[in-house]
Amino acid sequence: MLATINNFQIDLSKPIDISIPLTNTDENPIAWYIEKPIIEPVVIGDWIGKVSDGKSSTNFNNIFFNPHGHGTHTECLGHITNDFYSVNQSLQQFFFCAQLISIAPEQKDTDLVISKEQVKNSLSLVNANFDKIEALIIRTYPNERAKKSRKYSNTNPPYLSEEAAIYIRESGIKHLLIDLPSVDKEHDEGKLLAHKAFWNLKNVEKVNEDARFDCTITEMIFVSDTIADGDYVLNIQIASFENDASPSKPVLYAVQTL
Repeated sequence: MLATINNFQIDLSKPIDISIPLTNTDENPIAWYIEKPIIEPVVIGDWIGKVSDGKSSTNFNNIFFNPHGHGTHTECLGHITNDFYSVNQSLQQFFFCAQLISIAPEQKDTDLVISKEQVKNSLSLVNANFDKIEALIIRTYPNERAKKSRKYSNTNPPYLSEEAAIYIRESGIKHLLIDLPSVDKEHDEGKLLAHKAFWNLKNVEKVNEDARFDCTITEMIFVSDTIADGDYVLNIQIASFENDASPSKPVLYAVQTL
């Protein structure tokens, strides 16, 4: 099924899923010092909500998970503000002109950091397909499949510099996706410099009027090496949670120029 947008087409029958599925196994990635998700049948007396146990006609599971620590998730600025803001209210459009870039973070003291220069040199803001890039997807190298099951807690993963986040914001990009557990340093004394810079958040206790309420950050994606850098149409799918973040399924569609 083809869809025509401006001067290009996308084939809706060929989605490229860059999310990591959530499971209750040791294959599930974990960040932020928590245990793996729990997916288990409801038990009421001697009734068990599991067909294979022979006591139920349906599978009826409870699921306990944390969107930030258990897989691909999309978050709004409510993730770091005193007042409540919901990603379900912040994200009101779901298809975006996007660009995928690949970066090997640079060594800076004991950290690996994505710099402004790396983003600037990789991102093409003017191209033949789109008048404007609305979303940026960053794949980091090395790009092992182990990212899909990595235990990130206390490993000091790579992160985005504040200057890089400012550049992305000033470039007009409203949705940032990355294959790391956070755009910020794991242990940063609560500074959250990249989050604040991207959302233009100057005060977490009383949010400034020019903060970017309709912009999102998606973390813990996985982009296979078989997917080439370049322009795509991005579809961000979230569950309708009234929460600062939701598990999500970002999907890419290759661009076919007319």
